[in-house]
Amino acid sequence: MLVEILNHTALLSVAILLIAALIKFLISVLARKTRSRKQRENKHISQSIRHVINLVSVLLLLLIWSAEIQNFALSIAAFAVAIVLAMREFIQSIIGFLYLISTRPFREGDWIQIDGDYGEVAEIDWVKTRLLEIDMKTYQITRRTISVPNSKLVISTIKNLNFIKRYVTHSFTIVKTENYNGFPLYDELLNRANLYCEEFSEVAARYNSIIERKLDAVISGPEPEIRFSTTDIGDFRVRITLFCPTELALSLEHKLTSDFMKMWYELKIKTDLENKAGQG
Repeated sequence: MLVEILNHTALLSVAILLIAALIKFLISVLARKTRSRKQRENKHISQSIRHVINLVSVLLLLLIWSAEIQNFALSIAAFAVAIVLAMREFIQSIIGFLYLISTRPFREGDWIQIDGDYGEVAEIDWVKTRLLEIDMKTYQITRRTISVPNSKLVISTIKNLNFIKRYVTHSFTIVKTENYNGFPLYDELLNRANLYCEEFSEVAARYNSIIERKLDAVISGPEPEIRFSTTDIGDFRVRITLFCPTELALSLEHKLTSDFMKMWYELKIKTDLENKAGQG
């Protein structure tokens, strides 16, 4: 019987509590029966003994239930870790939102680049930032949206492209495989570019200087730039750079490409005729 009680944690705990209560009861009875001049001192001793009994009872209960308490503590710790892991992304997103609020790297309506994603900021909430995707080749908003977790914003490089929302440094390249000398076309092509950019040249100059002051750097423009060169395999290459209103970039590219193709075709005919005349 005694062995079964010792092996049963709950029964042993009850037994300890009963024994402690019985001892305290006996001490109380003895204290009441004591009629001496040191009654106050006896009362103090009785209370001290009760405290000692309570302490010993608690220690014994902790010793008996130590394995269960340890398992319970491990379960609580494992549960807490699981909760943290499950909510890690959410917690990081909240931290990212607080980072955005404190640093203000961009606002709704700004054009930004996050790693390889370009877009206009449409919405910012506690968890994510939603972008309207922008095709940087056409500077037009596509029909796709990009949802970026705020946690990614803390560890990613964010570039604010808001300055190209009105004016942009637009560059494009034309390559011709025919073996002709295209350098005589330079002046005429540059004149065409200056003519197309004349209507907004003053505004472009002011905007260019504003951007340079903000960036503390020199950027292309506001005058058009044209560079003739060859590719690695010897093809003729033209690179044109314009500082122009963003909404006009593609239109100007098409005009100058069309002009160059016409001039190149005329150059080809002229060169072929000269070659034939020389052979004749």
